[in-house]
Amino acid sequence: MKWINLALASVLVAAAPAFAQQHEGGKPPAPQHQPVPQHGPGEYHGTPHPPEQNRNYSDKPGHPNAPHVDNGKVWVGHDTGRADPQYHVDHPYEHGHFTGGFGPSHRWRLGGGGPSRFGFNGWYWSVAPWEIGYVNGWLWDSDDVVIYDDPDHPGWYLAYNVRLGTYVHVQYLG
Repeated sequence: MKWINLALASVLVAAAPAFAQQHEGGKPPAPQHQPVPQHGPGEYHGTPHPPEQNRNYSDKPGHPNAPHVDNGKVWVGHDTGRADPQYHVDHPYEHGHFTGGFGPSHRWRLGGGGPSRFGFNGWYWSVAPWEIGYVNGWLWDSDDVVIYDDPDHPGWYLAYNVRLGTYVHVQYLG
């Protein structure tokens, strides 16, 4: 009988790594339904307008009321222009430039944290304080994001959530 218990224990020990091969936090990877944009938004050349307190980003029925990308091409909500005082940074890139890679060939799995400080692969970021309401549905320990440079706002990047198809302005913390 002891040899059966010993054999069973050996099998369980050998099988343990198979059970450990789940994603961080024990959650399966999130479904990825949204098309990932091939590039960030082009520079905006329109007339800047003051930020709207209660702007509605739901441009069509069924679209999220958050900055998002339609069909992986149109950056809905990225139309404020350089003069928007909200995005002015006295010391752009204060913590350096992000060099990990931009665009859809560089998907990053969030590794924990929250809007004020989150990270992946040893790089840390923070969401623009006025856009925190747009990340309520983000899974900080399992969502994939794609980073884009923001051509309109020096010192800012755009973090695109692959699962939700939404994005927010983020600053690189190093």
